Amino acid sequence: MSPPTPSLAHPEAPRTITVLGSTGSIGTQTIELLEAEPERFKVRALVAGRKAGLLAQQAIKLRAEFAVVADTAVYAELRDALAGTGIEAAAGTDAVVHAASLEADWTMAAITGAAGLASTLAAIKRGASVGLANKEALVCAGDVMLRAVKEAGATLLPVDSEHNAIFQSMADGNRGAVEKIILTASGGPFRTFTLEQMARVTPEAALRHPVWSMGAKISIDSATMMNKGLEVIEAARLFDLDASLIEVLIHPQSVIHGMVYYQDGSVLAQLGSPDMRIPIAHTLAWPRRMATASRRLDLAAVSRLEFSAPDLERFPALRIAREALQAGGGTPTILNAANEIAVEAFLQRQIGFLDIAGTVGRVLDQLGTPKADSLDDVIMLDDLARRTARNLMPARAA
Repeated sequence: MSPPTPSLAHPEAPRTITVLGSTGSIGTQTIELLEAEPERFKVRALVAGRKAGLLAQQAIKLRAEFAVVADTAVYAELRDALAGTGIEAAAGTDAVVHAASLEADWTMAAITGAAGLASTLAAIKRGASVGLANKEALVCAGDVMLRAVKEAGATLLPVDSEHNAIFQSMADGNRGAVEKIILTASGGPFRTFTLEQMARVTPEAALRHPVWSMGAKISIDSATMMNKGLEVIEAARLFDLDASLIEVLIHPQSVIHGMVYYQDGSVLAQLGSPDMRIPIAHTLAWPRRMATASRRLDLAAVSRLEFSAPDLERFPALRIAREALQAGGGTPTILNAANEIAVEAFLQRQIGFLDIAGTVGRVLDQLGTPKADSLDDVIMLDDLARRTARNLMPARAA
């Protein structure tokens, strides 16, 4: 773990912040925490995809220095909304990377999917702390990212609730004494469905997560359990663990988010209400703590905690992701890219729910295990996997 940045060592100094993906689910919850303690934070830059109106509101309220939309088509809307405020407006992919490159003590990397890779790398190369909510960047370019972290002396702070739980449970630094870790999963909305039932589910049903409030892509990934597969890959890289030491348990109550088994027989776990503001706040204030308005956990009201092994026949995405991790090289890059295309196709009703994992599996079979030693390799494989996925998707019956 890298040493704290100067503003962390001196709590009286406001901590400078950049939020990549400020108008998404994770981003808006981060903004909520920043608004609650304005004297504690100074916002350098806010970046959004195309929600120019909301971005302008956030930037004005937090007195940000810089606001960027990735979509150049909405630049005029952002520019006009910020006219006279002194906040600089910009648009386009280069502007997004520039915003991530601005000096800041802490950056939230919450741009969903491979689209967030370049900006996340730019933030890492500054050598400060990065709250990593974009697991796909670490999945598709893990070796490249971790090399950049080491070279820059940056600190990756996991925002995913499960990885944040493991991070907290390893806080004493005894990683060499770890026997295994467990990532928990709610099981999603189709935990008890048969394959026949899942074949008929709609995007609307898949988006209704029984526990968490999340964006569309991650909600579908949760429903297929690809999200948990991506998290296994992310955990292997974040905590430098062999895949055999990472287990997954279905835990419908979503109270225990992660557990660490130690060689002395101890098991340390992090518990909390299923509210992403908790892990966001942990990384935002790290190595200290900050208050949140999250509902406090009432174990008496919860009454019981249930656990079971995942069913890999009904949820093959988890198995496919593990196989990609074991294969190594550029295989996780292919997995992530093919999954993004398949999820979008399902949301557009072009393929069925079960076709998501099926498409990813076919792409992996066709493209094999190429290398991914550089960012150029990753970008090339990502593009190839996306084109292959589009070609291999089954036609949806009328």
